[in-house]
Amino acid sequence: MTITNVQLFSVPVSDQDRARDFYVDTLGFDLVNDVQMGPDMRWVLVSPPGAQTALTLVTWFDSMPAGSLKGLVLESDDLGGEVERLRGLGVTIGEIEHAPWGSFVQFDDPDGNGIVLQATALTSD
Repeated sequence: MTITNVQLFSVPVSDQDRARDFYVDTLGFDLVNDVQMGPDMRWVLVSPPGAQTALTLVTWFDSMPAGSLKGLVLESDDLGGEVERLRGLGVTIGEIEHAPWGSFVQFDDPDGNGIVLQATALTSD
């Protein structure tokens, strides 16, 4: 196999500026690229700092209506602190739930795309 990593995936949004502001200003992602691709299309690419995988915030896929993505999972090394920070920025976010594999909380981006923020439990052998 020659596949080495997941480069990016698309998040369907209705307003690229609003989505960019949420992912960059609220979640703290880096703005990797924001360029015009044509008269009605922009390439808006965001990524968690230091991550290999990026998200492209798209408006042009008819088969992917805004808000239809569920299960975007983000990892945090300080789940409680991140939840409080996001709440302080006005994000409506659920309560932290605990599972044998770690802890998680769920919330939506401005379009209703479902996000899971988790902290995976460290295991030792």
